[in-house]
Amino acid sequence: MGKHLDSVDHAVLSRIVGKGKGWVFTPSDFKDLGTRTAVALALMRHRRQGITRQLARGLYDYPDQHPGIGVLSPSTDAIAQALKGRDAARLQPTGAYAANILGLSDQVPARTVFLTDGRSRRVKIGKQEIVLRHTTLRNMATAGTTSGMVIQALRWLGRRHVDDQTCALLAGRLTDDDKRTLIADARYAPTWVAEIMRRVAGTLKD
Repeated sequence: MGKHLDSVDHAVLSRIVGKGKGWVFTPSDFKDLGTRTAVALALMRHRRQGITRQLARGLYDYPDQHPGIGVLSPSTDAIAQALKGRDAARLQPTGAYAANILGLSDQVPARTVFLTDGRSRRVKIGKQEIVLRHTTLRNMATAGTTSGMVIQALRWLGRRHVDDQTCALLAGRLTDDDKRTLIADARYAPTWVAEIMRRVAGTLKD
């Protein structure tokens, strides 16, 4: 039994180190390496040794460090990807976070909301709060795509705050393939958002 636990311990640590600093993970990321108990014991040992850090219940990271700042907080995207993998669900960034990713806003929200086809949950890590909000299949039709990001970002900005500059910024950041996707996915967006999507896609090169 001891040799088995040592083997799982080594395999778990090898995977953590192999993923690199900043990786956020859950026990389910190691389910192929051993029993739930063996993996849990390995994660507990690595946490106690200071190799990993427990962020929340069932959520850990391999913390990165900055020479001047010290131990860094995990990125919002890294946390979201870990939760996505654990729940085997799709996620769609919304609000200020979606706008920030697209370069339409400088705001970096402390509370980030993702739409999901999985179950709703909240995870608070320090000053960060990640909210997964269960929604309809229609709202998830463009999840994980550039179109989905654009739809959510524009909805957050609001019709009155979307102008020529906004369209130009989007057009400059999106590839021709992205713009083709906007045309195809406009049917999933509110009417005014769909109009903006087609307008941005109108800069597509033939």
